[in-house]
Amino acid sequence: MRRGEALALRWRDVDLDAGRVAVRRSVGVVKTKGAGEQLVEGPTKTGRSRVVDLDARTVAALRAYRAVRGGLTLDLVRDSALVLGDLDGTYRHPERFSRRFAVQVAQARKALGEDQLPKIRLHDLRHTHATLLLADGVPVKVVSERLGHASATITLTVYQHVHPGMGRQAADRFAELLRA
Repeated sequence: MRRGEALALRWRDVDLDAGRVAVRRSVGVVKTKGAGEQLVEGPTKTGRSRVVDLDARTVAALRAYRAVRGGLTLDLVRDSALVLGDLDGTYRHPERFSRRFAVQVAQARKALGEDQLPKIRLHDLRHTHATLLLADGVPVKVVSERLGHASATITLTVYQHVHPGMGRQAADRFAELLRA
């Protein structure tokens, strides 16, 4: 998910039994001259909703997270509550959320040794997700749908670096199919 999509996710969008989330909205910062800035909820970047399937470990982590939040106050786990909202139930500021992630990565790098963990931004997690799936042979259309790209062409353009050498794999695989 994009940062704004994750920050706008509500518990009603999360189906832990089915292991999926419905990405329906995004939150972003709108700056108005003379009036400062405010967080505004709107549609996803493409204007379309999507459903993203989750693995069992992510579902378990979300269940545990929900239990902790519910232990603080039931208001934080109501259907209308934000999954990643502040403790007062409001949106987290997207830019501060990213900065906090950067601080946590820096702390982890210091604790583990800087050569043990790369320096990454929050958005790099999205790119890593897509790159690993594509490199493992997951169809571009499936990855594109998970990312919420308007078309698979966008995914192919952004992640074309994953494909060098795959032509050789395709040729070898085709030769195997001909022999069979």
